[in-house]
Amino acid sequence: MFRNDDVCIVSSSIKIPLPYISKRPTCPLRTAHSHIANATNSIAQLVNSFTSHSTELTRSVLQKSSLLCSATLSLTGDLERKCPIRRLASLSLAEEAQQKARQNEERVLISEVLVRNKDGEELERKDLEAEAAQALKACRPNSALTVREVQEDVHRIINSGYFSSCMPVAVDTRDGIRLVFQVEPNQEFQGLVCEGANVLPAKFLEDSMRDGYGKIINLRRLDEALSSINNWYMERGLFAMVSAVEILSGGILRLQVSEAEVDNISIRFLDRKTGETTMGKTKPETILRQITTKKGQVYSMLEGKRDVETVLTMGIMEDVSIIPQPAGNNYKDGLPFLQNGMLTHSAVLERLHLPNTGKVDLVMNVVERPSGGFSAGGGISSGITNGPLRGLIGSFAYSHRNVFGKNQKLNISLERGQIDSVYRINYTDPWIQGDDKRTSRTIMIQNSRTPGTIVHGNADGNGSLTIGRITGGIEFSRPIRPKWSGTVGLVFQHAGVRDEQGIPIIKDCYSSPLTASGNTHDDTLLAKLETVYTGSGDHGSSMFVLNMEKGLPLLPEWLSFTRVNARARKGVEIGPARLHLSISGGHVVGNFSPYEAFAIGGTNSVRGYEEGSVGSGRSYVVGSGEVSFPVYGPVEGVIFSDYGTDLGSGPTVPGDPAGARKKPGSGYGYGFGIRVESPLGPLRLEYAFNDKQDKRFHFGVGHRN
Repeated sequence: MFRNDDVCIVSSSIKIPLPYISKRPTCPLRTAHSHIANATNSIAQLVNSFTSHSTELTRSVLQKSSLLCSATLSLTGDLERKCPIRRLASLSLAEEAQQKARQNEERVLISEVLVRNKDGEELERKDLEAEAAQALKACRPNSALTVREVQEDVHRIINSGYFSSCMPVAVDTRDGIRLVFQVEPNQEFQGLVCEGANVLPAKFLEDSMRDGYGKIINLRRLDEALSSINNWYMERGLFAMVSAVEILSGGILRLQVSEAEVDNISIRFLDRKTGETTMGKTKPETILRQITTKKGQVYSMLEGKRDVETVLTMGIMEDVSIIPQPAGNNYKDGLPFLQNGMLTHSAVLERLHLPNTGKVDLVMNVVERPSGGFSAGGGISSGITNGPLRGLIGSFAYSHRNVFGKNQKLNISLERGQIDSVYRINYTDPWIQGDDKRTSRTIMIQNSRTPGTIVHGNADGNGSLTIGRITGGIEFSRPIRPKWSGTVGLVFQHAGVRDEQGIPIIKDCYSSPLTASGNTHDDTLLAKLETVYTGSGDHGSSMFVLNMEKGLPLLPEWLSFTRVNARARKGVEIGPARLHLSISGGHVVGNFSPYEAFAIGGTNSVRGYEEGSVGSGRSYVVGSGEVSFPVYGPVEGVIFSDYGTDLGSGPTVPGDPAGARKKPGSGYGYGFGIRVESPLGPLRLEYAFNDKQDKRFHFGVGHRN
């Protein structure tokens, strides 16, 4: 948390350490209770001594002395004990007696009860006299009292919070014994001095004490004010508390606040098997720049928890925890090691003892994951329309999560099917060194071959028509604001169409062009801009993506066009079920390749149709609604309805591939299905009907786009 230099009414460089729990500063009221409780034992002994004597001796003592009993409570400032407010309670009687005589205390008849100041005179403030009188329960005129009952009323007067001392005095008069409570009121609150509060807002401090200005200091209300200050720190997870309170002459209240500033942050690597300290592969500065807690800040446990989560999202750590310790100490044992978590605020304050510096060192314990390895998997291509077996693809990849110990990631992958093939190399630096905006950089090279049937169909005999693309580019991404991110990039693409013998072709069997340039391939330099909003991150949360691409004709034969694409998703809970609504749309302006047209229909578009069989246009809109509900364990049921249209833009695509293949241009589908959670993601099996009453099974892996 950032420092607020204006928070102190009086600034001071003195640092009062946070104590052990056994020495934790107590509130004024609890301190009074503690001292009074200690006085009870001595009072009891004196009472027993008094009652052990005969009645005649008791009467003799009362006749010779005006002192029946006395209890004195005084305010002291023992700074060595570091207690906010201290009182010393003592009760003196004539003699000691045996403990067993306590139950047989003699009662003394009291004719009159008065409240006076310490000099025996009337109090100047009648409201304070009324407060003291109201606190009395047992001591009433014309009542027979024991010493214990007098003692209890002394405690009640002190516990009212208005008085720093109270002495009961018995005076023998001709009308009987007069009991006088000689009290010393607290001072009037005239000012406040607060030292060490660097992040506590001055207004909050003033507001918490405002009601007491110009009034007699009431220790109960003072205790409430101190609790509100400590609660302010606790709610924000800050390592701080009021460590000392003192009432100075002139009614000035002095508060000492201890705020634990971060003195040093260190990284300690632990072996994932033994838990012992080991050498790490990650550079410490790579981890430290991820966290928001910095040296000189007051340590916040809430901020520390967010730092733990941030380091875990790097993807190279198996376990992370932050342990605070006194500054300058060689930490080894003591505070427990917590997996993926933090110590609670109260637990740390109980265990943490700070030296006179008032600072803490933070030790971040991290357990690294294996940096790299090989993986294999499989899936289904969305571009295969004649049976699921031909759409099966396999994948093989090597990935390294922590290149050079800087959290940079290298991924080399191969995906291969009967028709599909993708070779890809990605190198990502998730945070460019020297950048303070968390900008990432990705360099990508890819060689792919995909079926051309999505746009051009296969009813014309070109079932093995494929589109080959060689792409390479660079992208930069950064968070814009919470839940929003942005990406800019520059990508070059060299693409063309080949027949089943692998020979480049420029026209299909309808003599429609397959490229925009008229050559066997199209070259495009794309400038990319994308912004993404994500809610909670799960599939049912809100999501919005806006993507814009511009073809830059730096050479005459390079294509020039502008493409805009957007999609949005929203999930709504309806009892145990969930309603998912999604919509997507796009438009292209300029000269673009026919195979880059927006294809409508299929598993991730309008179900009930084959891939791309609704239409392919320069523009499109697809909307979908689903209701999912739990069935059993990881199995969910779903009912859905989809609609898509090319907005009449099919004929504007070069060669009109949709019109040549008599695609309707719009259509809807509906149906039902099941979904099963798996390590690969949701497995989707759906049965759909379209508006032409055709029926079709759809199988997919993962969530719909």
